Amino acid sequence: CDWSSDVCDFKANSAFDGSLKDKFLVASGNSSFAACSPSEGIAMYSKEFYAACTMGGILSCGLTHMLVTPLDVVKCNMQTNPQKYKSIASGFSMVVAEAGVAGLFKGWVPTLLGYSAQGACKFGFYEFFKKYYADLAGPENAIKYKDLIFLSGSASAEFIADVFLCPFEAVKVRVQTVPGFANGLSDGMPKILAAGGVAELFKGLRPLWGRQIPYTMMKFGCFERTVEALYANVVPKPKSECSKQEQLGVSFAAGYIAGVFCAIVSHPADNIVSKLNASKDATIGGIVNEMGVSALFTRGLPLRIVMIGTLTGLQWGIYDAFKVFVGLPTTGGAPPPTPK
Repeated sequence: CDWSSDVCDFKANSAFDGSLKDKFLVASGNSSFAACSPSEGIAMYSKEFYAACTMGGILSCGLTHMLVTPLDVVKCNMQTNPQKYKSIASGFSMVVAEAGVAGLFKGWVPTLLGYSAQGACKFGFYEFFKKYYADLAGPENAIKYKDLIFLSGSASAEFIADVFLCPFEAVKVRVQTVPGFANGLSDGMPKILAAGGVAELFKGLRPLWGRQIPYTMMKFGCFERTVEALYANVVPKPKSECSKQEQLGVSFAAGYIAGVFCAIVSHPADNIVSKLNASKDATIGGIVNEMGVSALFTRGLPLRIVMIGTLTGLQWGIYDAFKVFVGLPTTGGAPPPTPK
């Protein structure tokens, strides 16, 4: 066993029995991220493994983003119309006063579909690229430069994921911030296509990369390191001795901590994306000049920290819960041994 010794620990301590466990037990592999489980069941980094990670990503991202739609509605309106939506509390009151409680859930369909597609690519491709770059580096360098592998793998995955998210994000923001534009995806997307064609749906792709790639690099890199730190310095026993519920608690806590940093590093680009998608004639340069550097970094940030911290914690909790459900270990663990 090397880096993935937590797979062995999971096997020895799993509370799952019967056919489900037998079907999804992780098998041994031959890579820098090798697993240590028996040969039956689905192999680590097999197509079944990636399918499980992809499904976990769909559940973790699609469901959580949909659940915080009310926060997202208020945040986007604070970013695009700060004179009207001056604070979090007044933002909620204003939306409810003008559109009723239903107004807080505007755009939930493009949110669910867009972030489900993004989550599938984000988590599925992260697992793929993490192994791919580790294999390129070789066993010793994979451990020595693991942070670079985490960051490169997550950036590569998010680059792909945002292409699938972008059209839905364009519809979502327009529905949430432009009164009377559309009720949702079914009438919103045709209006955008009629006004500007497919290019209008992807107008925000570059700033979306600017928001999401740093966010995802922090999400995965900080999470992996925080899990290691929690097991090394906070949790009073090794991961192998923790119950699955305790391990999932670590996943949520590490996810929330990572989410706070995610929100901070990606917030300027989030402001740009919101304003770009809210107005057909908006440009990146014009938005920066209008908002100024200070507002670009701070407008809507407290709400976004709460939103993204909660989102990221829940996402890692759901993702790892699904992995546990199908017989895989939770993500991350004790620091790998130092190469000799």
